[in-house]
Amino acid sequence: MYLMFMKDFLTIKEFSKLSGIEQTTLRYWDDIGLFSPAKRDPENNYRYYTPQQIISVNFITVLSELNIPLKTIAEMERVRSPENIVDLIEQQEKQLDMELRRLRERYSIIHTRREFINHGIRLSKGYIAVDGIRVSSDVAAEDGGVWVDTDRISVLRRDSRAFILGPRNNWQRGEPFYEYFMRFCDMAEELRMNLCFPVGGYHDDMDSFMRAPGEPDFFFSVDPTGNRMREAGKYLVGYEKGYYGEIIDVHERMAAYAKEHALTLHGPVYTMYLLDEVCMKDPNRYLAQICIAVL
Repeated sequence: MYLMFMKDFLTIKEFSKLSGIEQTTLRYWDDIGLFSPAKRDPENNYRYYTPQQIISVNFITVLSELNIPLKTIAEMERVRSPENIVDLIEQQEKQLDMELRRLRERYSIIHTRREFINHGIRLSKGYIAVDGIRVSSDVAAEDGGVWVDTDRISVLRRDSRAFILGPRNNWQRGEPFYEYFMRFCDMAEELRMNLCFPVGGYHDDMDSFMRAPGEPDFFFSVDPTGNRMREAGKYLVGYEKGYYGEIIDVHERMAAYAKEHALTLHGPVYTMYLLDEVCMKDPNRYLAQICIAVL
């Protein structure tokens, strides 16, 4: 490399090695007028660069690394100044902030969906829970565990979960379920929620759930930016298969279990769909998890 700096001009191959820029890229930059060689051989049209041009290359590569378009870099080359560069990178910073927010949101959707679907898969096979917490399958029921699957009512521990609550549903006789559900979805922008997160139903209490299990008092999104929180603790949990709003008998089975085991239930009833249209073709196989806190 020291010998290169001793030369007045470098071939494109030598300059490529010095700068780390591919020869095809150097030719492309020349073609679009972004960065040209110091001279061309009039006979063979070969490109020749000076070692000092590495400084110009650094200007381009730094801004390119910031994802600034080459066209913008070419325009900046003509009016380059500290003030102009600050303005440019501040604009890019704002764009990157927006991209980071979108990436974080997408990651959160992936994490939530993976959690829900995996839970649904585990339930379809069944698992052992000890003190309400899932354990490895090699722990036997006689060791204090209980078997959990989609057909059983259980008392399980649930982590806290943030959510966004929609407006109250004032159910009218004859109006179909999807009318209220679509009203909730239409408010996504106003509620600042992303509908790619799973959506569920919220009853004020067990009495409301028993009266109309398929008509939640509210809909909610499991969007973690929400300012509502389902608290961590023990919950009476049941499952129902079927399309949105199709609650057949899980409410009665949950009520019977609570009575048999002398459980005191309090707070709202949460219906969350672990398996929905994202992973199931048949709506009759959607899987809802229904839970209410146990004192």
